[in-house]
Amino acid sequence: MKTSKLLSLLLIVIPFFFGVATNAQGLYVGSNYHPHDDKNIEKIKSDIQLMKAAGFTSVRMGHLAWDSYEPAEGRFDFEWFDKVMDLMDKAGIKVILDIAVHPAPIWLHKKFPSIDIVDPTGNQLYPNHRYMDDTGDPNFQKYALRFTDVITKRYAKHPALLAFGIDNESGDGPISYSETVRLRFVDWLRKKYGSIDVLNKAWANQRWSRNLNQFEEVGLPSVGPKNGAPEKILDFRVFISDEVNQFLFKVIDKVNANAPNVLTNTNAWFYSALKYIDWAEMAYSGKMTREGCGFYPGNSLTTNWGVMNSAFGISRIQFESTNPFWCSEFTTMTAVPNSIRKSAYATLMYGNQMVCGWTWQSMHSGEEQYLEGMLDWDGIPNRKYEEYKKMATEFKKIEKFFPYKLQSEVGLASSFPSQIASSYFPEQQENQLQACWGLFYYRNMDANVVEISRSALKYKLLIVPGITVMDETTATKIRDFVKNGGTVIMTSNSAVVDETGKVFASTRPGRLSDVFGIRVASFEETETFNEISRKSYKGKKLEFTYKGNAIDTESSWFDVIEPKGAEVIGSITSLDKDYPMMTSNKYGKGRAIYVGLPADGSVLNPLLDELIVELGIKKGPDVPAGVMARQIDKNHYLYLNISGENKEIKMTGKSRSILFDKDYNGSFTIPPYEPEFIEIK
Repeated sequence: MKTSKLLSLLLIVIPFFFGVATNAQGLYVGSNYHPHDDKNIEKIKSDIQLMKAAGFTSVRMGHLAWDSYEPAEGRFDFEWFDKVMDLMDKAGIKVILDIAVHPAPIWLHKKFPSIDIVDPTGNQLYPNHRYMDDTGDPNFQKYALRFTDVITKRYAKHPALLAFGIDNESGDGPISYSETVRLRFVDWLRKKYGSIDVLNKAWANQRWSRNLNQFEEVGLPSVGPKNGAPEKILDFRVFISDEVNQFLFKVIDKVNANAPNVLTNTNAWFYSALKYIDWAEMAYSGKMTREGCGFYPGNSLTTNWGVMNSAFGISRIQFESTNPFWCSEFTTMTAVPNSIRKSAYATLMYGNQMVCGWTWQSMHSGEEQYLEGMLDWDGIPNRKYEEYKKMATEFKKIEKFFPYKLQSEVGLASSFPSQIASSYFPEQQENQLQACWGLFYYRNMDANVVEISRSALKYKLLIVPGITVMDETTATKIRDFVKNGGTVIMTSNSAVVDETGKVFASTRPGRLSDVFGIRVASFEETETFNEISRKSYKGKKLEFTYKGNAIDTESSWFDVIEPKGAEVIGSITSLDKDYPMMTSNKYGKGRAIYVGLPADGSVLNPLLDELIVELGIKKGPDVPAGVMARQIDKNHYLYLNISGENKEIKMTGKSRSILFDKDYNGSFTIPPYEPEFIEIK
């Protein structure tokens, strides 16, 4: 009897775990598809046959299409889409079905005008563009969650379903300044601060006679160069971010209730300049089982800044998640031949598992009607279709070795509050973070973006680039990291303000001055100080000297640093006198290094080269400049030549190209803009 029960249990459990494992291994190539444009079943059948012929294994549908499923309140129309899902299943194509909670249908805006966006001057805006919705509005959330409930129940067990997409580009769209937003903000502040006196102190409302007598007197910040106290702005932006995140969690919880064990994914453009939310809360929750983004590196084959910028987008969305990443949108447009394929191979080195082209067919209408897809406007496949087909064929050869799992020994700190607070500075936090990320991109090394307060900080090296807001939890974790033997590098604009957004009245770097063994007294502006340059430098130019080697760099500001026990290891040497600019301090078992300039490769590279050796950080594959590379496992290497020249890969012994089915004996050459995937014999 016990044996029978155990066998029955295994028959249930094994398929489930096998399914999960299958989803976690392999590569997907496909497209974003919009069958709601005309619902022409014969055209849809033809499209699916073309997808199948190209070897596509995935498709993303449903985004931005709420009213295609619910054309009027409570009147749902799914029959047409049932046929599409069935046809995809028959073709063996897996579906990411987006839950299109944005934008809200016009009928919902008409029913509840409070959903409309109100600009900072009080004008109520008609939803002419996508994402013109107040996400925090209770009426919006009620109907969005009802839609989520209906669509997930209908397709939870459909055999074509690969994942439910949770919204799209949640950080995009304007912030609303309506009266209903203000009232919700007041409630949020009341819960956070408890009393008006505490709020007044947190916001420094004694400045400019801004004291409040009751919470109801709270107004919303404005926009522009004089938009109010930074403490108030920081709270407001955290409030907006909290509303978006809490709504997304509600959507995911509804999905998990109706479709347990189904994967969840999103196109997480959280860093849009319009809204910009804190994605760390979602990333560290583990509830988005497949983080995702749109990968848009531009149209060039010969330049690489676009690939770098887009790959940084993967890292800043993924944080420390070990789940596979999905590029749920991928460029088509007028990309130069082979540039899409080149970009796709680059993403594999950052843990990507999916290349899902945006878009299948060139649009017939709407805001993106001139955006070109894999099919021309008349439905005829073009060269981009052939390029995606080639990728699908090649990925099939190597997919059992992917997705690549990053093995980082370096953490790069990110902070949403610091991004908001650093908007006052010439270099915002995200720019410093990206500069540090680039140091490892060029070295072909893994580096994780981390949110310090949420991270276990299991790294040999932690870089803190412009973390402007230094709360007690973050400071304590940095202190403990160094005390226990870690090495930390902190750059300028870090630990400037506390969690309320007020500049530290204590010695800076705030809460950590003893760890770094310095006093940051103030900052100076380079351009004016160059009036007394010993080298007649002009503008933002500075000479930085590290261990006797002079380096030219640029910065709008530089910190005035007073060592208080720290050793000076680098100085500015082009001004009226030498200014300490890089210091090193022993604290506990570790080392704290401070750099009084924004993160920049010209200043940090020599230091980093030394630390990689000193700390025993694993280097990337030894390849010539212009080659991206990763060691995928013990015997397999992925290379990508991102230059216009042949590149020789030095190697001894025998290897085999799994990608191109040929053997090598010793070194081999990779042609311009081509990938290679080899197995060491």
